[in-house]
Amino acid sequence: MPPPAIITLTTDFGLVDAYVASMKGVILSLNPNVLLADVSHSIMPRRIEQAAFLLESACRYYPADAIHIAVVDPGVGTERTAIALQAPGGTFVGPDNGVLSAALPGAVRSRAAEGGDRVRLPEDVSGVALTSGRYHHQPVSGTFHGRDIFAPAAAHLSLHVPLTELGEAIDEMFVLPPFRAPRQPDGSFWGRVIHIDAFGNLITDIHGDDTASRRVTVEIADQQIEGVDHTYSGERRLTALVSSYGFLEIALPGGSAAHELCVEIGEPVKVSGA
Repeated sequence: MPPPAIITLTTDFGLVDAYVASMKGVILSLNPNVLLADVSHSIMPRRIEQAAFLLESACRYYPADAIHIAVVDPGVGTERTAIALQAPGGTFVGPDNGVLSAALPGAVRSRAAEGGDRVRLPEDVSGVALTSGRYHHQPVSGTFHGRDIFAPAAAHLSLHVPLTELGEAIDEMFVLPPFRAPRQPDGSFWGRVIHIDAFGNLITDIHGDDTASRRVTVEIADQQIEGVDHTYSGERRLTALVSSYGFLEIALPGGSAAHELCVEIGEPVKVSGA
């Protein structure tokens, strides 16, 4: 007996309302044997980049035949396209707004300008626009495509409905550039906070490999942190270290760096001396 299909969900819906449960109900009504896994439902509202980062961070740990739904969709009900992609790293379902960037390799995404761009799909990635009403949950709401388009699409794919049955083929999609701050001419790195975790730790887009020197200086919100540690220190002070995501993180052991520094996603970060 083959193992059950896996579907993951990444949304900015939170858990106060019934949105996530409704999506899961649609999926389970079509395929009661599927395994559902939550990546996060605590994405900050409309933060497409944050959702793309967390999905990219998580999907690498799933089997290559897993299906990943991502719904951070400020353009729901507009002309933006609902898509599904089959890629070497998995199957991805969601809006064509950059949230599914993890479906494409970094070499392809590097063609995108800052803020995102449309790129052609590589040969090993197939995509469709989810235009076939036969595979929608009817009637389709103009404000909840997560329930009415993305969830049923993922469920049908988990039942081995061919991708091509779900809609018209596409040859390009909107992607975000790779999460990696570039080195500046003076050798420094100018990045930004791209995620704040539940502990208030600040995850940046500065790759850990670019902070290999323990003598670097990290600057954020008029504060300087000297050196990069390997773990959270016992002392309650701002600390820079390489997070489990593989990126530079700024933490306050026993507290919240986000609250201490009064910063949000998008805050600039500079690393010099790397």
